[in-house]
Amino acid sequence: MSSEATAPAGKPEDDGMTWWYRWLCKATGVLGGVSCAVAGVWNCVTVNPLNIAAGVWMVLNAFVLFLCEVPFCCQFIEFANAVAARADKLRAWQKALFYCGMALVPVVLSFSFTTLFGNAMAFAAGVLYGLASLGKKGDAVTYARLQHQKQGDEERMGATDGGPE
Repeated sequence: MSSEATAPAGKPEDDGMTWWYRWLCKATGVLGGVSCAVAGVWNCVTVNPLNIAAGVWMVLNAFVLFLCEVPFCCQFIEFANAVAARADKLRAWQKALFYCGMALVPVVLSFSFTTLFGNAMAFAAGVLYGLASLGKKGDAVTYARLQHQKQGDEERMGATDGGPE
């Protein structure tokens, strides 16, 4: 039986994240969307075209973060559920690259406190998803067993090679 057949219909495959870590990632994404929206609008109140471009990109980042993390906030958009379903199917490292890349573009366009701090939470959401892609930390007991087994295998290999007599 494949993993797709065993997974429930509306739920993505188990990616190894606990429920509280998944909620932490979602909450950080939502806070990142809020900070991007506020800082993006504030950044657009200027005459410098690069600041305006960075501000528009930040507002777009906020929209994408809301669309991917909390699609019920975008009920007035027809394709919101489809985009959210596709975003839920992405692996953690893919979301990490996407969120961190989206957060870096406005900082590169116009490096200022507004763009830096406005995108910090969106970048943090990408970092949290990146950490989730590394997987769970192993316990010391399992590691010690593996080391002991490895030593035993090496000793057996040395005994069968016809070592020194």
